Amino acid sequence: MKLGTRGLITAAIAGVLVAAALVIMGINGYRYWDGERVEQARGEVVEVASRSVAAMFTYDFNTVDKELPKAADALSPKFREDYLKLINQAIAPGAKDKQLTVRATAQAGGVVSAEADHAVVLLFLNQVTTSKDTPQGTTTGSRVRVTLDKSDSGWLVDAVTPV
Repeated sequence: MKLGTRGLITAAIAGVLVAAALVIMGINGYRYWDGERVEQARGEVVEVASRSVAAMFTYDFNTVDKELPKAADALSPKFREDYLKLINQAIAPGAKDKQLTVRATAQAGGVVSAEADHAVVLLFLNQVTTSKDTPQGTTTGSRVRVTLDKSDSGWLVDAVTPV
């Protein structure tokens, strides 16, 4: 069967329309998939940030050398290095000297921004601190901005900034 000019034009138009439909479906499929990843990130990061930051700021002077380095497992490599240096040079010696015990809890948190592999969370923290000078304890509240990056092992804290 021989196609005429009109048949060739119709076949070409149909081919272009099918190709365009496939491209549009691919783009919309990617957007949907990426949107699902972002929503999943939004659902995970507040819990991860709350747990990780509370561990970073909770310690007892008797066990500070063991507790705080464990919290560093939830940090990005660069931030972990800075955090461990701060622990060894300032926090642990000060905690032992003043016999500090600090319990930090995240009272509330919310997502400031989220992508599939990067998020920023705002946390409201309460810290109860006891020491040899104030054994009854003092409570302080603070707000911190927590930046998280997703790695193969999960979400890692990359920065904690007071607000």
